[in-house]
Amino acid sequence: MSGDVYEALFRVSQLFNSILDPDALFGQVLDEALATMNAERGLLLLADEKTGGLSVRASRHIDGPVEKELGGVSRTVLDEVVAKREAKVFVDAPGAFPGAQSLIIGQVRSVAVAPLVSRGRLVGAIYVDSRTDRNVFNDSALLFLRPFANIAALAIENARLCSNLAAETGQLRSALGEWRQFPEIVGRGPAMQAVFEMMARVIPSDAAVLITGETGTGKELVARAIHYGGPRRQAAFVPVNCSGIPENLLESELFGHRKGAFTGAVTDKEGLFEAATGGTLLLDEVADLPLPLQPKLLRALASGEIRRVGDVAARHVDVRVISATNRNLGRLVQEGKFREDLYYRLNVIPIELPPLRQRREDIPLLVSHFLTASAARQGKPVAGITQPALERLVDYPWPGNIRQMENTIERAVVLCQGERLTEKDIMLPAPTEAGTGTAGTAAEIEKRAVLERLKAFNGNRTRTAASLGISRRTLLNKLAEWKNEDESSGTVRDS
Repeated sequence: MSGDVYEALFRVSQLFNSILDPDALFGQVLDEALATMNAERGLLLLADEKTGGLSVRASRHIDGPVEKELGGVSRTVLDEVVAKREAKVFVDAPGAFPGAQSLIIGQVRSVAVAPLVSRGRLVGAIYVDSRTDRNVFNDSALLFLRPFANIAALAIENARLCSNLAAETGQLRSALGEWRQFPEIVGRGPAMQAVFEMMARVIPSDAAVLITGETGTGKELVARAIHYGGPRRQAAFVPVNCSGIPENLLESELFGHRKGAFTGAVTDKEGLFEAATGGTLLLDEVADLPLPLQPKLLRALASGEIRRVGDVAARHVDVRVISATNRNLGRLVQEGKFREDLYYRLNVIPIELPPLRQRREDIPLLVSHFLTASAARQGKPVAGITQPALERLVDYPWPGNIRQMENTIERAVVLCQGERLTEKDIMLPAPTEAGTGTAGTAAEIEKRAVLERLKAFNGNRTRTAASLGISRRTLLNKLAEWKNEDESSGTVRDS
């Protein structure tokens, strides 16, 4: 023994409790035992949790294959110590075990062995030996070895538990990440998994993203998830609806203006690009961006500089731009209604959101999500939905997509008089008002739904747009687009 036993035990207890990596701890335990006991060789063995068999996890100064040394030692010293669960010191090892060939061949003089036991369970064992008379182990070695083994066993158990817990946590996070990587977006089906995969790829970058999809599919929600999941999350997320701002004011909203630049400009004003610097700017309904404004937006995206209306000085902005639209920008480019160079600048990473009718496997999950949220807002004890009511929701074509479903569930919760939603609580437009189910392309279904809704409101475009959750300008653009299509095909429709 070298030094004071109690001082050595205090030192190793502090050391072991600071190491949580099992592999690093195994070697440290063995090194401390060798150094304190002035031993020359050593083995640290761990017990298999199922079979109880011992296997070497760390060794020091063993000549030849460790397995051969272990075989000789296990038949002699280790078997006896482990069986009795008691530390032992053999001052004259060859005399104590005259038939042990490994001790004789290795010229081992003294041996010390201790079982590692924690909470009554065998964790492993420590074996050290000495081949010189001056380092013969004595009673003080045993006085150190017993508490040392207890401390080591507890430290090893804790390190292994921490390691297992970290592995399980990683597995759980990985499993959750498969379908809850973006917890604010509800969906498990293959269509949404493809969306999630693309989002995960684009989030770490600053690339421009173009999100397309029908009205009500959650384009702004996806844009928010990209922003708040990425490196710009600490800065602002600034959404702007390009169809909801009058054309003559949109440039000022985006780029700001100088005092006196136009009538009503009584002070300097920063635009949304400046407000979003360091963060993300969402250009929603970007297809409705006025054609004269598009070159200015292109210049801002290309150079990273904007110029306020009425100003001559350029201002640098650091903004990630995400765009969203429910229209076909490629077709608008072909028709000369959208700049081709701006289209390619915005459409670096395309993400297309599927309509709800193409992800029916997600409808029960969405219903549960909206029902829980609505019941909490309304303070009503509605906790479920009957199977017939759920089947009706699954079979419905949902021309207004998720936004329509959310409103439908909200209304059903308000009307519900029991603890479960029933068919009589579900108010949905008749099939003629919602189009003809899933027949036709997505564009045809959307067109039928909008025209039927317009008819239901006796041609009132403002009320129709509000009921669909879109701006009046977006509705007018759709109607004009469909009218041109009908005229070019020889069919005239009065909308």
